[in-house]
Formats: sequence, structure tokens, C-alpha cells
Amino acid sequence: MNYYIISGESSGDLYGSFLIESIKKYDSNATFFCWGGDHMEKKGGKIIRPLNKLSFMGFWEVFKNLFTILYNFQLVKKDIQKKKPNLLILIDYPGFNLRVAKYAKSKNIKVIWFVAPQVWAWKESRIEKIKKYIERMYVVLPFEKNYFKSKNINVQYFGHPLTQIIRRERFINKKTKKVIALFPGSRKQEVKKILPEMLKLIDYFRDYKFIIGAVKNIDLRFYKKIIKNYDVKLVVNQTYKLMSISSATIVTSGTISLEAAICNLPQVVCYKTSFISFFIAKRLVKSKYISLVNIILNRPVVDELIQDDFNSENLIFSLEKALNRNNISKIQKNYKELLQKLDKKFSFDLLAKDMLSFYKKN
Repeated sequence: MNYYIISGESSGDLYGSFLIESIKKYDSNATFFCWGGDHMEKKGGKIIRPLNKLSFMGFWEVFKNLFTILYNFQLVKKDIQKKKPNLLILIDYPGFNLRVAKYAKSKNIKVIWFVAPQVWAWKESRIEKIKKYIERMYVVLPFEKNYFKSKNINVQYFGHPLTQIIRRERFINKKTKKVIALFPGSRKQEVKKILPEMLKLIDYFRDYKFIIGAVKNIDLRFYKKIIKNYDVKLVVNQTYKLMSISSATIVTSGTISLEAAICNLPQVVCYKTSFISFFIAKRLVKSKYISLVNIILNRPVVDELIQDDFNSENLIFSLEKALNRNNISKIQKNYKELLQKLDKKFSFDLLAKDMLSFYKKN
């Protein structure tokens, strides 16, 4: 069978790679065409469009890159028409992927969605499109199954994929050094806004070594222009190794927050975008929190520093709090509850089998 996988972010690229590996176990003739990055490519996916041509976040940022986005959509339509995949697997990336789903449906291609759009937080109007164009939805957050079921959407929940991924990495905490891990995001516009503020911590926490978790789809020269003379180290695509030696981490809001929690690492979550994007989002987003940890547990377990609150004074206070022994004990107790909710029995093999079974039945 021919599979077409589209993900516009690093986390989706990672999930897609594990999914490819599992599908191959049950379909020896599988061929994969992918929009993504190194992870899927290493597992045998043929990359049609790389991540650095896809990843834009925020209303103003999307507007500025509108020409690229429109080009991508024309490209994907032509490529789907040419490749004629048996199954289209969409991983998150809702603004783009919902348009692709509509097109694929018009061509009678089966469409499956993995990692649901967060319509419970904003843009609930997308529910009607999901009903029309998506054959089956696989959610990764515990409360999402009942939410989508109540909207009459064909939904399945096997737990969160990160629990298997990190388990397979054989994550062992080796905090032998005083290290603070910085994860400033996976998009250039995020790194440009967030990393300079993170770096200001270095002069205050002199007993700690600071290491930046960089992503491969951003050129190292881009990071180095921001770092300048700061005493900081860069490592690329070594998230779990870096977390294993760290005492705490400062992360940009996203999947990385959940990764830190599963790795049992104290954290501070931050986010900053353009004034226009933040102004619009504040009026549209219904969720009280931006961190997946806080969203799932529905309470402020980890500190969130957003927009104007994301400054060096607040960062220093929140990092000191995260490093406090009493707070570490409290946060790790919360992480344990989080893991129970996520269900550590998640398996990409089960997911792949269910996808193929559903396809054959339909």
C-alpha cells in the first residue's frame, strides 16, 4: 500500500517515524511519501517537503508567509493526485491539514488523523470539517476521547505516544552535574523571540552549566548569531539525553513540556509571539493554560510565563522555585498522576494495526 503522511512540526515528524516502523511490520510492501523531517526519512519515508518549509505559528507569522503556504497547498494537491495514496495520515498541523483532508476526500482517498487539533481550546468551528473529511481520529490526551465522541466523531484513544518513545530511549536520570536545559522552540520565529531572554539567566545562575537543545531544521549559525558571547553549549536533536543530565529545564510551550514531565524534570514553560498574534489569540483561546501538563491535570502544576510575563525577573524567580527541593518533590508527585492519566501502555504497533484494520473494513 501507498501511505501519504503530513506533519508540519518536529513532534509530528517523530511520531510519524515510529508509525512508519510499525506499519512496516504488518505491510511489507508499504511505501511512504512524507511531509516532515529527518525522523521519517531515516525510517524510509520519501520526503516531499521538509519541515523548514512548513513550520509557521501565529496569525502574523502565517500572514507573512502566506505565499509559501499557498504554494505548499498547490504542491500537495498535485503530489497527492500523482501518487494516489491508499491512505492519507495527517499528524496535527490543523490549519494546513484540514484543507488537505477536504481535497483528499474529494478524490475518494481515506483520511486518518493522528494527534487531534485542539478544537476544545479554540476554533471549535473546525468540528464540522473534521466530521466531513476525517474517517477516523486518534487522540493523545485523556479527555479528548469523550470530547470528540460527544461531537459524533469516530475516535480512538490508546494513550500518549511519548510514553512509548521515551520508554524506548531507556531514559535514566543521570544528574551528576548542575545543568539547565534550554529548549527555545522548533521554529525560527520562536527562537528569535525566546532564546535571548533565556540566555539572561546565565549571569544569574553561575553555578550551573546551560545547554541549548537545538533542532536540526534550524541552521546552527542562526543560534550562534543570538548566543554571541554567552557561555552556553549547543546540542542538536538530543532532547532526552540532555534532559537526563539536567537539573531543570526552561521550555517553549508545546510537546516539549510533556516530554520534560515524562522525564521527571522540573520545568518552567514560556511563550512569546508577535503583539498582533498574541492580541488575536487571547480573544480566541478558551483554555486557561498553555502547558500540556497544566491542561491535562487542569491546575497550575508548572509555572507559565506568557508574553509580557516572560521576562528575566520572572524567569529567575520561576527557575529558583523549580530547583527548590521541596518543590521538586511536589512536582514529581504531580508528574506521577499525569503519567497515570496518559496510560503508559501506548503502542505504535497497536495504533498501526488498528489503522490497517479500519482501512480494510472500509
